[in-house]
Amino acid sequence: MSRQDEIINVKNIIDIPDFKTLLKKQGYSLAGSHSAVKTCLWLTRSIKNEGSCYKSRFYGITSHRCIQMTPTLMCNQKCLHCWRPTEIDVPMPTDWDSPVEIVGLCIAAQRKLISGFGGSAPRERWLEGNEPKHAAISLSGEPTMYPYLPELVEEFDKQGISTFVVTNGTNPDMLKKINPSQLYMSLDAPDEDTYIKACLPGSPGLWNRINESLHVLKDKETRTAIRITAIKGLNMFDPAGYAKLIKKAEPDFVEVKAYMHLGFSRGRLPREAMPSHGEVMVFAKDIARHLGYKVADDVEISRVVLLSKDGTVSDL
Repeated sequence: MSRQDEIINVKNIIDIPDFKTLLKKQGYSLAGSHSAVKTCLWLTRSIKNEGSCYKSRFYGITSHRCIQMTPTLMCNQKCLHCWRPTEIDVPMPTDWDSPVEIVGLCIAAQRKLISGFGGSAPRERWLEGNEPKHAAISLSGEPTMYPYLPELVEEFDKQGISTFVVTNGTNPDMLKKINPSQLYMSLDAPDEDTYIKACLPGSPGLWNRINESLHVLKDKETRTAIRITAIKGLNMFDPAGYAKLIKKAEPDFVEVKAYMHLGFSRGRLPREAMPSHGEVMVFAKDIARHLGYKVADDVEISRVVLLSKDGTVSDL
């Protein structure tokens, strides 16, 4: 029995209704014809002054002023650990909304989503939340599949909103064109076989594109980060292999974060696939040793460890 067979329990796959109906039930707000916004747990806590996301600690992001959005719900991978409903194929839009439309609709959607906090959160923080300062372009789908992503990043920038773009690295040509405040790239396997098992790519050759994207990251002037989602029994091995790949990119940061047993991933992976913070720390230190990086910080509640070249972090 393969490693993948051991951890997938297809009998637990959740029944899925119409995609847009499902998104609304999960708290998404559709923005235009193919974009979406969703508030996260940490925005809720931050707006009530009850804590912040680990990105606040690592990078100075103000959680209650962050829009979590995506310009497309499509993706060319069906990762086992993804909490989104990857079992549903999202069709290509007939027409693409413009970046100006998307930014305006996303800000309006964010304000509507947090309107209910007006009476339960400190008024100053609620008012701040209505004026977003950060956009995490990473909610659902692969953002580089939106053909006007460079212009979208520029439009957010015009409005004084910093951008974190999170990509799976399968579109190196688009990565060459974008210059967000920080460019994240997921790297969830130390080799092609593990990549295919963990990420279920929708077409052949994507591993080669990922390797090309690592070289693209090395030449970016914007701040860069590699993100590894650590999954017990699937990809938490061969730290030297990860380090060899990461060296191609020479990122400013490496985030090693535990897979969390949430959403639709619960039908694909067992709860035991979720490593403890201690296990993530050991794995991260092994990668750091091979890479020549140092542990810069960690947040136990999020089971995440941050590595950097000199062991320090800095705000945007």
